Amino acid sequence: MQLRSDGIKKGLARAPHRSLLKADGLTDEELDRPLVAIISSQNEIIPGHLHLQTLADAAKAGVRMAGGTPLQVSTIGICDGIAMNHVGMKYSLVSREVIADSVECVIQGHQFDAAVLIPSCDKVVPGMLIAACRLDIPAIVVTGGPMLAGRDHDGTETDLNTLFDAVGQVTAGAMTEDELRFYEDTACPTCGSCSGMFTANSIGCLSEAIGMALPGNGTIPAVMSARVRLAKHAGMQIMKMLAEDLTPSKIVTPAAIHNAMTLDMAFGGSTNTMLHLTAIAAAAGHPITLDDWDEVCSTTPNITRIAPAGPLHIEDLDRVGGVTALMGELYRSGCLDKSATTCHGTLAEWLEDVPAPDGTIVRTTANAYSQTGGLRVMRGNLAPDGAVVKQSAVDPDMRTHTGPARVFESEEESVEAILDGQVKAGDVVVIRYEGPAGGPGMREMLTPTSVIVGMGLSHSVALITDGRFSGATKGPAVGHVSPEAAAGGPIALVREGDSITVDIDAGALTLDVPDDELARRRAAWVRPAPRYTHGVLSRYAQLVSSADKGAILS
Repeated sequence: MQLRSDGIKKGLARAPHRSLLKADGLTDEELDRPLVAIISSQNEIIPGHLHLQTLADAAKAGVRMAGGTPLQVSTIGICDGIAMNHVGMKYSLVSREVIADSVECVIQGHQFDAAVLIPSCDKVVPGMLIAACRLDIPAIVVTGGPMLAGRDHDGTETDLNTLFDAVGQVTAGAMTEDELRFYEDTACPTCGSCSGMFTANSIGCLSEAIGMALPGNGTIPAVMSARVRLAKHAGMQIMKMLAEDLTPSKIVTPAAIHNAMTLDMAFGGSTNTMLHLTAIAAAAGHPITLDDWDEVCSTTPNITRIAPAGPLHIEDLDRVGGVTALMGELYRSGCLDKSATTCHGTLAEWLEDVPAPDGTIVRTTANAYSQTGGLRVMRGNLAPDGAVVKQSAVDPDMRTHTGPARVFESEEESVEAILDGQVKAGDVVVIRYEGPAGGPGMREMLTPTSVIVGMGLSHSVALITDGRFSGATKGPAVGHVSPEAAAGGPIALVREGDSITVDIDAGALTLDVPDDELARRRAAWVRPAPRYTHGVLSRYAQLVSSADKGAILS
C-alpha cells in the first residue's frame, strides 16, 4: 500500500528526514509502518481536557496493536465556562478556526497517513471535524466524554448551570452565599465536559451520528474505564479505515449530515450545534441552510430531554444505551437516511438489532415529548435570515410572548441591568453587537439567561441576541439573529420600548414597528467602528460569515 508518509521517509533524498525521525527515537521498523497522528487538546485548565493524555495513550496502544506507528501532537482549547461573561468569550468561537487550521497544518506538514482526533469541549470537537473533512485522510474521533453530575442534599442532580442560576438566586435573596458555596464545591465533581446536553456533549453525540466516532463516544462518562477501552478500539479501527481507504468524504455525506441533524432535533441539543454542523457540512462540500434545519425540525420527534431541557444528565442517557438507543428508535421510525455509512460499518450493521428504548429516558417516537425537534428556526422582520431557539427548554407559558424591548449594546450592560433590577417582568431583553463580526466572536450569553432564571424572571422575560448561547441555556432565549447588528440587520434598529413578539410555535420573531418607521431608522443608522483593529479578533471580524451560514471564514 502506498502511504502518504512515504513522501517523508522513503528514498535517498529522504535520508535527512529519516534522521530527524530517528532523533525522535523511532526505529526502522516503526518507520516502515503507517504514521498515525494522535491529535490531543489535553491541557490543565479545562476539566474536559484534563484526562485526555490517558485517552491519547490508549489510542496509541490501539494503533500499535493494529500495526501502526502513532505520534502525538497537540492543539489548543478554550473552556467556555471559564471564558463566560468577559472578553475571553470573544475568543471561543474564533478558536474553532484556529484549531481546524492547526490540525490541517500539522498533518499536511508531516504527511501523516491517518489521524485519531482526541478533543473535548465546545469548539475543539467541531474544529477537529472541520479539519478532518478538509484533509480527507482516514480519521476517527474520540472525545473526552461527559463529566458526572453533582448531587444536591436530596439527591437531585446538579451541574455547572446550577451555579450560573444560583448567582441570580443569591442576588434575589432566594439563596445564601453558603448554599452557593456548596454547589461551587459539588456541581462539577469530575473531569469531563459539563454533564448536561450542553454544546460539548451535543457535538460529542453528533460525532457518532455523522459516522466519525465509535458507538459510546458521546455518552460514556469521562471517568469510566470503558472510555479508555473506546480509545484503544479507535486506535485499532483507524488502521482498518486506512487499509480500506475509508476517509471523511465517504462518511460525511449528505445522508450522514441529515442523520446528525435528525439526532440533534431528537435530543434537543445546544443551539451551537446548528453553527457547528453547518460549518462541518460546508467543509465536507455539502452545505446546508437554516431551511434544511427547519425541514428536519418539522419531521423529527423530540424523544429525550436531558438538562437543561429536563432533570437528567448524560450519564443517565448512557445507562439506557446512549446515542445507539436514540439512533435505533429513529432508524426504526424511518427518520434516518439508511444509505449513510460510518467509521465502523453501515447503519444497518449498527442499528438493525438495537432494542426498543427504555420509554422513560428515551421515549418511542410514538410517545415523543413533541413531534417536532428540540431546536427551532425563527424568522420574521427582526431576523429575516433566521434565528434559533432551544424550544424543548422553553416552558409552555413562554412559547408566545410580547413585551417592550430593553436594548443593550453588549452582554456586560445587560447583566449589570438585570442584576440591578432594571429588567422587569414582561420585558424583552435585546443584546446586540455581539454577533460573529460585531462582537467579534459571537459570545455565549449564559450569564444573562441564567441570571434571568435565578431571579425568577424566566416565566415572564424573553431574550433576543445576535450572539449565541451556551448549551446550558434554557427559557425563551433566541440567538443567532441574522443579519447581525454590525451588518445593519434589523436588530440594530430596535429602540428602547419597542414592542417585540416572540412566537415559538409559529417560528416568528417580530418587531412590532411599521415598515416606514424602520426605513427611517435604517437611513439614519451608522455602521459602528470596529471594536478591534489588530490581532486575531480584527482578522476574524473581517473574514467571518453570518451565523446562519455557520460563522465560517471566507
